[in-house]
Amino acid sequence: MAPRPHILVVNGRKVREPIFIIGAPHSGADLLARALKRSPGFHVTMGQGSVLGVVHAFAQSPSIHRGRGEAAATVLRDAFAQAWQVTAHACLTCSPACREAGGVNGAGACIAERDIVRYGDASPDLMYCAEELVDAFADARLVQIVRDGRDVVAAMLADTEVMAWFKPGAAKLDSEFPHPFFGVETAADLAAWPGLSLAGKCAMRWRGSVRAMARLRSRLAAEQLTTLRYEQVLREPEAAAAAISGFVGARVRPVAGGDRRRGLAGLPPAAAPGAWRRALSTQQMADVEQVAGNDLRRVGYGG
Repeated sequence: MAPRPHILVVNGRKVREPIFIIGAPHSGADLLARALKRSPGFHVTMGQGSVLGVVHAFAQSPSIHRGRGEAAATVLRDAFAQAWQVTAHACLTCSPACREAGGVNGAGACIAERDIVRYGDASPDLMYCAEELVDAFADARLVQIVRDGRDVVAAMLADTEVMAWFKPGAAKLDSEFPHPFFGVETAADLAAWPGLSLAGKCAMRWRGSVRAMARLRSRLAAEQLTTLRYEQVLREPEAAAAAISGFVGARVRPVAGGDRRRGLAGLPPAAAPGAWRRALSTQQMADVEQVAGNDLRRVGYGG
């Protein structure tokens, strides 16, 4: 007999069809989260402490949850039960990006409890818990976002928090193999890792993420998982909003920053598609090609 679905109640409401946004670092999950946070009825978190602690524990040490589906699902449900609580001080434990997106200054909440209809999360590195999210919430809706790996690498190289994962001792590759967080999948990857440049290591992380997302697409039904491209979200924000709205069954506002009529006005240069052409050196581009060239072309970024 199949186990009965777990019912999570937060703020006096059953959590139904929660929405999780996943992708490699700097792939645009935060943009989609902002759009959801600005849409009526959505309570979406982005880096709440209780969730980040679990996500990064699972990401750093995948063996602690590998093969322990129900235990991992319970830990995640507990983390979200805390993260989604609406109290006077709940938003103080969220990330600055989440607080800014919710228009929170000081104490207070980004949404009134009575207005909540749907819950969601777009915490950094959430994708490394994707399968456990589905175990925790059988009716979850996952939105994957894919961005040109070269732009992802350029953005990662400029992010001190992301680059801290590559410091000596941070990657536990001797005791954790395979290691999805770093994209190390095979013995050849493991042997190559110490000699890779930082650009090459970023490229391996991106490559691992798009491969993981492809595996998710093969496992989950179309009504539970959808995939968007970062570039299309920016260039066709209304169409992207319509696609997400249809997928989640609720109205979602367009992503801010992109506009079909005005181009990509208002975006910082590093966020514009093709920024890698200015940001990466010739050697860095060669390193990315060596590690992830085949995957770039497989997912349509060969130009």
